Amino acid sequence: MADKIRVGIVGATVTQGGSGWGQNAHVPALKALPSYELKAVCTAHEDTAKASAAAFGAERAFHRFSDMAAHPEVDLIVVCVRVPGHRELVVAGLQAGKPVFCEWPLGANLAEAEEMAGLARQRSLPTMVGLQGRSDPTILYARDLVQQGYIGEVLTASLSTVAQAQLQRGPGRIWQGVRANGANTLTIAGGHAIDTMCAVLGELAELAARVSTRIPEWRTLEGKPVPVDSPDSISVVGRMASGAEVSINVAAVPSHPSGNRLEIYGRDGALVIRANGALSLGPNQLHAGRGKESMVAMPVPAKYKFTPEGTPAGQPYNVAQAYARAADAVRGGGAFDVDFNLAVRRHKLIDAIERSSATGRAVRLDQ
Repeated sequence: MADKIRVGIVGATVTQGGSGWGQNAHVPALKALPSYELKAVCTAHEDTAKASAAAFGAERAFHRFSDMAAHPEVDLIVVCVRVPGHRELVVAGLQAGKPVFCEWPLGANLAEAEEMAGLARQRSLPTMVGLQGRSDPTILYARDLVQQGYIGEVLTASLSTVAQAQLQRGPGRIWQGVRANGANTLTIAGGHAIDTMCAVLGELAELAARVSTRIPEWRTLEGKPVPVDSPDSISVVGRMASGAEVSINVAAVPSHPSGNRLEIYGRDGALVIRANGALSLGPNQLHAGRGKESMVAMPVPAKYKFTPEGTPAGQPYNVAQAYARAADAVRGGGAFDVDFNLAVRRHKLIDAIERSSATGRAVRLDQ
């Protein structure tokens, strides 16, 4: 492998208005990191591939993914396309013998995620999944405070994630209204937020859930109604492996969303993490109080920040944090636990939430 990890990305397409996650998060994240180089861009058409490579400063442009995956100057494949397209590209990248970073959700369902993770293990290839909340400096700090006993034994916690519902969508987003496509409020807003909670508190052992679609219709940009079966309201109560009781509310609402808030209560104090946007994106604010002391802001120590000064805030920041933390693993010399195995664990949790809602029964996560 070269001095820099040479990245080939599929799904970062330069567009007017620039709404894509690959363009707005991954490209600036990679540009900020001295250990990485954006070497190649792959899109579906030769003209857009060349335009995207030129816009992003990538040396090579591909319109056939197999060519990029096989190229000897590409060390890491990054997959940022729509969720239904993840499996085909990830499998092809792994079969080409390359480490793969796939955005979250890893698959459209649990079976796809298990297949991809199994292939990566079989080939002993490093993987990364886009659950970037686990690399957020505030979340890393909060995790250590909990593990070090700063607030004592955790008794209970509550997570609230209320996002803005997008009721009118263009062709780039309208497909998310189909639940089977795997990209919706439960899997994305919920998946990221719940994984961030688990990063701090550990895994859920048992849960009971309700999942519903309260807004059953969206509209195209032209005003045409489109039926929707993707969930937009999720309520979960559960018990963590530690014994702590938790409650989770995830929703997409038409107006005045309250953002994200994680409250953690221990025998000796409390922690509160909040963000106007997603906890996985940051910037997050951490407050803590012990005993009868007032809650105070907890500045994050510098050791939790892995990106250089000047790394763009917003969408790129925690993606850059994840890339920086994973660099040794990608080179084959270390471990990075935000991988396909974690993705399978999170898909299993989402599957348990759906099964609990469908059956009206509590579900154990070891079943």
